Amino acid sequence: MSPDSTNPDVAIVGYGPVGAALALQLAHAGLRVVVLERSREPVELPRAVALDGEAMRGFQRIGLGETVNAILQPPRERDEVWFTNSRRERLFGTEIPKVGLYGWRDVAYFDQPELEALLREHVERDPRIDVRLGQEVRSLDQDDEGVTLETIDASTRTPSAVRARLAVGCDGASSTLRGALGIGWESLGYDQDWLVVDIVERPGADLPEVGLMQVCDPTRLTTYVRVKDPNRRWEFQLLPGETREAMLEPARIEALLDPWLPREHYTIRRAAVYQFHAATAKRWQSGRVLLAGDAAHQTPPFLGQGLNAGLRDALNLGWKIPLVLGGVCDDSLLASYAEERDAHARDLVEWAVAIGKLMETLAAREAGRPDPHPADHSAGYGQGRQAPPLRDGVLVTEQIAAGRPVGSILLQPRLREAGGEPFPLDERLGSGFAVVGRTRADLEMDAHARGVLERLGGRAVDLDGLERVEGGADTVFEAHPAVVVRPDRYLFGVVDEAWPLDRLMRRLGERVGLR
Repeated sequence: MSPDSTNPDVAIVGYGPVGAALALQLAHAGLRVVVLERSREPVELPRAVALDGEAMRGFQRIGLGETVNAILQPPRERDEVWFTNSRRERLFGTEIPKVGLYGWRDVAYFDQPELEALLREHVERDPRIDVRLGQEVRSLDQDDEGVTLETIDASTRTPSAVRARLAVGCDGASSTLRGALGIGWESLGYDQDWLVVDIVERPGADLPEVGLMQVCDPTRLTTYVRVKDPNRRWEFQLLPGETREAMLEPARIEALLDPWLPREHYTIRRAAVYQFHAATAKRWQSGRVLLAGDAAHQTPPFLGQGLNAGLRDALNLGWKIPLVLGGVCDDSLLASYAEERDAHARDLVEWAVAIGKLMETLAAREAGRPDPHPADHSAGYGQGRQAPPLRDGVLVTEQIAAGRPVGSILLQPRLREAGGEPFPLDERLGSGFAVVGRTRADLEMDAHARGVLERLGGRAVDLDGLERVEGGADTVFEAHPAVVVRPDRYLFGVVDEAWPLDRLMRRLGERVGLR
């Protein structure tokens, strides 16, 4: 079977939120994309439930920040996350601020069918994206120039083929592309079965107003999430001897919910038993095929980072692929994808596992049993642990070793010029690389450095005369007159005595493989 004559730049396998977000990122950069999806119908049941500020900043990059924000649960009076004892009494936790460090809320709840419908609406409006539903990928073949995907129509069984310069597997934990490449999982040591129950709350229900509760009950660990109204979610750990079939019996589900609310106050929307699994793919790239989302990593849900980690994958590829396929950078830039994302995803998966272990330890203590794990209270919400930085890849790694904030994310306050309207920082930075200085004089560069920035389509932006009106001020500018910021807003490097701006820009050209 020969591929069609209109070969796209990138073929994306999988049309969930990660695949749709990646398609939008690539189309925003001017690439032609084909999306292959086995199902003809969109998802109708909730899975992921929360977006973080970094994911929202990624949508903001392509002009969809406010659009996505409009379908999120508005802030509530008590947006808090807690660890509790068996009586649901607060042990510790934290409040979710109305505006987070990146210009959006750190946790905002949504309904996945609604999010998917929104993303698909924008995908299907874009003439650069070709969506082909009901297409099962049967095999792949690749060479130095591209990838050929053999597909078959799920209904008619008609075969066809797609040829693209690159392919990305966003096709979930049982990824066809990952299987075709023979890539296995590396387990990170957490495999447990949990029952997930989603309900629609009826008027008169009296449920906790806390946003999330990790109930460390010695009889059964339980998570309660006050997701987007009128929906609520519980996750119940299966005990030894309990079977999937028995836990899905309606009477069993009702019995588990009885301590929380009367049966007349809800309808069950979904119930499913999942194995909460902690793992990353042993490889994230094979030649011209890359993996993203659940195809590349799986995590227990305690940190709410499953989808958010996948959206980070999409954002990372969303700026690197266009530079490579546009001939601006060589293929070494794509090799940095796995280098950056694998370590970062592992950090988040291990943090989620640490939350699960902390729940087990707190439950054991309430029951008077020995600690099953060393007590890591830093894993608890608001207990001091921060989102992990990047540690390698397209960064000035020498500055990381010197204690500079390289690999962290530049904060996004709302700013205002004298007499002007407030605007988020990223509006000034654009969607590509940026050199950000305190004053215009701090942005002075020699001809080579300016050439690097211009070839990457970047901007030089000074903050002189801008007043902060909302959000946190980034202390990086207290110690450094200028910084170099990547399209995903991670700090590539900072100006200091050893690294003047001209040297940083030369290193940037080297690290991205500038042609």
